[in-house]
Amino acid sequence: MPIFIAPLFMGLAAVGGIAGVGMGAKGGMDQFKADRLNVNSNNRIRWAANRLEQLREQCSRSLNALGKEKIIVLDGNVKRFLNAFGQLKNVDFTPSEGLDELEKLRIDKAAFEELESMGNIASSLMQGGVTGIASGALTAFGAYSAATTFATASSGTAISALSGAAASNATLAFFGGGSLAAGGMGVAGGAAVLGGLVAGPALLVMGAIVGAKGGKNLEEAKTQSAKTDQYCEEMMAGIDQCVAIRRRSSMFYALLARLDAKFLPLIYELEHIIDTEGVDYSQFTLESKHAVAAAASTAASIKAVLDTPLLSENGSLTAESASLVQADFDE
Repeated sequence: MPIFIAPLFMGLAAVGGIAGVGMGAKGGMDQFKADRLNVNSNNRIRWAANRLEQLREQCSRSLNALGKEKIIVLDGNVKRFLNAFGQLKNVDFTPSEGLDELEKLRIDKAAFEELESMGNIASSLMQGGVTGIASGALTAFGAYSAATTFATASSGTAISALSGAAASNATLAFFGGGSLAAGGMGVAGGAAVLGGLVAGPALLVMGAIVGAKGGKNLEEAKTQSAKTDQYCEEMMAGIDQCVAIRRRSSMFYALLARLDAKFLPLIYELEHIIDTEGVDYSQFTLESKHAVAAAASTAASIKAVLDTPLLSENGSLTAESASLVQADFDE
């Protein structure tokens, strides 16, 4: 009897051994798949995070350049125009003089006074040199309308107040807060940034990459991969928004620079008219009145650009900025 039992147990042991090897092989294959899935998740998150960081930096530079251009225009040609235009007396732009384009722009004393006020604050900022202006302030200048931005600051506290305004906005903090990898985000990653990009992915960008350790087994790795899909999708929304804002700010910069280039010769002509015909607008020749109107019209166009915000408070591009760009394109 034992003679037959021994081979039986040996056979069962052999079968069990084979099964164990099979289970071990499957476990090893599952771990291999889990490891590959973890690596893939980690690589995808890092790629999206790095790309978002690149676009954030580009967008920040673009908004800063626009803010700087606004200050330079206000402190330069706008200020020069207002000094000359302010000398004129009896100015009356009426359609009967063929100056109906000015009526469309609704030029009035209040508009020029507001422009002058903005110019004064810009001049106070420029006293220390434009490169000395806080990054947050330049970002605010670029992103918001000049009137709204300047309304938050007096001439004595403009830089600090505007920096604070930028820091209190999650989107502007995202742009102006320095490298995300270094922890710079301004609003501590708590508020929504760039629409679809929320606190979770923002923290990922700052170094807390959830895929770094990966799942311990295949099921955990699959769960992590699904989360990675969501994170990457949200970061891609942020990337798209960065691209859109950068393009819009570049268009505004080009429009403002073009208007400023057109403005200078008109100011020269205005100053020449004052030197040769005096300051009583009612006594000017029709040609001179048209020249004054052209300069005032350009000033109004520049003010329209300065008054138009690129971003709303929630960080989305404004409809007003789209309309202004489209109107310029149609001309």
